[in-house]
Parts: sequence; structure tokens; C-alpha cells
Amino acid sequence: MKKRIVVGTIAVVLVVVLIVVWRPTGLGFKPNIDAESAVLLDMDTGDIWVDINGDQPMPPASVSKLMTEMIVLDQISSGMIRWEDRVPISAYASKMGGTSLSLKRGEFYSIRELFEGIAIYSANDATVALAEYMAGSEDSFVLMMNDKARNLGLSSNTIFTNATGLSGKDLGFTAPNMHISGETMMTARDTAKLAAALIYHHPDILNISSRTQMHLKNKGLYVSNSNFMLPAMGGIYAYEGTDGLKTGHNNRAGYCIAGSAQRDGHRLIAVVMGAKTYESRFEGAAKLFDYGFFRSLQSGDRVKHMMKPLRTRN
Repeated sequence: MKKRIVVGTIAVVLVVVLIVVWRPTGLGFKPNIDAESAVLLDMDTGDIWVDINGDQPMPPASVSKLMTEMIVLDQISSGMIRWEDRVPISAYASKMGGTSLSLKRGEFYSIRELFEGIAIYSANDATVALAEYMAGSEDSFVLMMNDKARNLGLSSNTIFTNATGLSGKDLGFTAPNMHISGETMMTARDTAKLAAALIYHHPDILNISSRTQMHLKNKGLYVSNSNFMLPAMGGIYAYEGTDGLKTGHNNRAGYCIAGSAQRDGHRLIAVVMGAKTYESRFEGAAKLFDYGFFRSLQSGDRVKHMMKPLRTRN
């Protein structure tokens, strides 16, 4: 009997020692994220559970398109525009560099097609085309973006200077004169708030952002989602419960993601900005989700969770 007690005690001590030494994220220890800034937001309460330089202004690259998506869906909801409306492609929109659908001047596409091109593929030409359609010019649309940011209570550290998130260098000769000059900047905290507001007011966005592909029928073009955390994408970065939301990358911003995942009715928003590799942004978001979902468990369930693999990724 004493021998069993001693063996049991030793086993418990070893488990405790291993937990303390390893400090695994999935067992409730705050994660170390290999990025310039990161935030984990609990959508049930609005609380920030992890904040690493969350108020630091950062170039967001295409993650800034979350605001473009918000304004499009606001106008759809209000009846100002309709999904089936046909949008003309301007010469300026057709010249957008970076990720694009190769839209040509004079072509017409539905708002739905262009919106899917933004939400799934992050197409810059589709983004500018919608901005011009809704506001008359990208410049006027940028004013709408900043007004919406203030209405949502985002900080003054978040400012939009174009609809796409492209840097001035990436825009090159196509960059027009804007009322608001400089570079688009967002904080990780504001990005999480924006993502949460987008999902709260327009939950159908997740039906689009969770899709792995879109098909542009006029061109016979299939393009893939760059969010490798979506379960349907498969691979090593797929994370159970992920259904969005936006990735971004350019040389100035590094690799960024505003991720959304839900398990057992509990939704979390994970933001990683300024990661050095596309792998580290997904790994960072997975660490944040691991921490958040473990923290949301009841104490009894946490013990059961310790007996399972820390990650549920494929």
C-alpha cells in the first residue's frame, strides 16, 4: 500500500515538474509569440486575454480590408447597395499590384463576386473597384473608413490611407493624391475589436471567409484562400474551429493574421502582426487559441484536457 502511495506521489510530482519546466501554452500559460504584436480577444465578454504591444501602431497589409468588408456589409444591410449590382472596373482599379483577379478596365462584376474576391482571396483590384463604386473614389472611401473607425471606438493609432492596405512603395506610380497621406497603420487591439464588430454585426461574413476557394466564372478563374488555419485547407496549420478571418503580408508589414475560431459556442479573436514568416503567424495564432480555449474550460475539464494532445491541428 505504501509503495503504491509513493509511486503515485512521484508520478504527480513529475507531472507538476514537467508542466512548470515546459510551461505549455495549452495548459493555461500565456504564450510567447514570435511577432511584433499580438492580441487575444474573448468575444463572449469583450475582454482582452493576451496583449503583446497591443497598442503599437503597425502596418497591417491586407488585414486592413476588414474595414472595407465592414463598410460593404453595412451598405448591403441598409439597402444602399445590392449583391447583384454591377460594378464597372476603372483604369485605376485594373492597375492594382499585389494580389489581384486580373480585372480589366471596362469589365463589370457583381458586388458579390468582388466581395468574395476580397474576403477569400484579398484581391486589391476588387477592393478598389468596390471602394470607387460606393464612394465615387478611393479617396472618399478612405474618409468613410476612418469615420467608421472612430464610430467603432478604435484608437487614433489606427488610420487608413487607402482601401487595400498596400504600402506607398507597393502602390508605386499608381498611388493617387489622397486627403489622408502616409501609410495605413492599425494596432493589434483595434484589429481585434474591428474583427469582433464585423462578426457581431455581420455574422454571415464567416460563411464567406471560411471558404477555401472562389470561382470567378467570367474568367474561369479559381483562386484559393490564404488562411491555412481553416480546417478544410488541411495541412499542418489547420486548426479546429477556425472560420476566418483575414491574412495580410507585404515587406513592410511582415506576416499578419486576424483569426477567428469557435469551439463549444465560445468564440475567440486572435491577432498576430509583424511576424517574420507565414509559418510563425499561424503558429502564433494557434498558441493564442490554445491558451484561450483552455482558459475558457471549467476547472474539471482542464484536468481532462491535460491528458489530451495540446494541439488539435491536423
